[in-house]
Amino acid sequence: MAGFKRKVFYVGGFDPRGVRFYHALAVEQVARYAKLTGEPASVSTRRNAGEFRTDWSILNPAQDVETDYSFLRWDDIVRTAWVRNPFALAVRAWRAYSANIRHLDFETGKKLGKGPLITLFYPPILTIALPLLLTLIIGGIAAIWLPGWIAFLAAFVAAVLISAPLLRKWHAPWLLRFFVFNSELGGGDAHPAIEARLDAFAQEILASFDQPWDEILLLTHSNGSILSVPLMVRLLDRCSGTLPPNFALVTMGHCIPLVACRRDATRFHDQLRRLAQADFRWIDIGSPPDGAAYFGVNPMAIVAPDPRPRMELLSPRFHLFYNPETYHKGYTNKYEIHFDYLRMGDRRSPLDFPCLMTAARPIDASVAEFRAI
Repeated sequence: MAGFKRKVFYVGGFDPRGVRFYHALAVEQVARYAKLTGEPASVSTRRNAGEFRTDWSILNPAQDVETDYSFLRWDDIVRTAWVRNPFALAVRAWRAYSANIRHLDFETGKKLGKGPLITLFYPPILTIALPLLLTLIIGGIAAIWLPGWIAFLAAFVAAVLISAPLLRKWHAPWLLRFFVFNSELGGGDAHPAIEARLDAFAQEILASFDQPWDEILLLTHSNGSILSVPLMVRLLDRCSGTLPPNFALVTMGHCIPLVACRRDATRFHDQLRRLAQADFRWIDIGSPPDGAAYFGVNPMAIVAPDPRPRMELLSPRFHLFYNPETYHKGYTNKYEIHFDYLRMGDRRSPLDFPCLMTAARPIDASVAEFRAI
């Protein structure tokens, strides 16, 4: 039996790839940790632990630690919401962005960070501007030899064919789907499938509170951080407002203001106020270059002037732990930057995903070590 036993519940982002991808990523990164540190850390095979839960173990005999890792699945909901028809996506995007323009609190959003606002609006602008620009350029050249309407019709077809792989490379369609989903999630009525799934997740987490874990973490990434707000409310309500002292919420690359800055997201605002009144540990890890996340932002402060939870806002400072040639930087790497929270750099950081999972100590001790570097 391990000397230090950790329980982790992971809620991922708006990603249709699901558990197989994230298990493979954990195997890869823990193996990288083992190679860099010389410690024999490893990840077990996956095992089905319930209708919406897949488990695996992360072991580190060198530190006598075992992490029982539960991947809480909602990727089936993502795949249902993953609009494939480009015309249907265009219609849904039009509705979502119209709602954002009407209801988004731009003044608050700009104060919290301009990067996420740019990320919010560049996909529709790029999706329209790039084909239009290419149509004008190609059509103008083709019109030298062809009748005008034929030239520009052929140019439009060519522009779409050229633009499509470029837009996919820049992840514009993925971001459009991401923003459509969250606009509909935050601005309208409750999402029945999400509500039912969060109820199931809450039951899974609550069951662990009666078990002898040294530490229990609710770990979320990206869009999972938005879901963590109503999920935490469920946990607080079912625990009479008091969570175990060995429990902590950990958010990585959180994008909660994407919903919290909507003036019509009244239900979500109430949930944030509920969190702001509770006493629990919240550690947020957000990278300033990550344009899809809000670095250094306490989302509860958007609606509550003096939030009570003990919140730690940290930058992982990836640039200190990667070599210059492997460090993800620049606009072409924005997508990769958003996933660096789940990776390990070229040097060990106390806040690296595999380091957090294999350390024989609570996360507060890892934070203290990181701050001392």
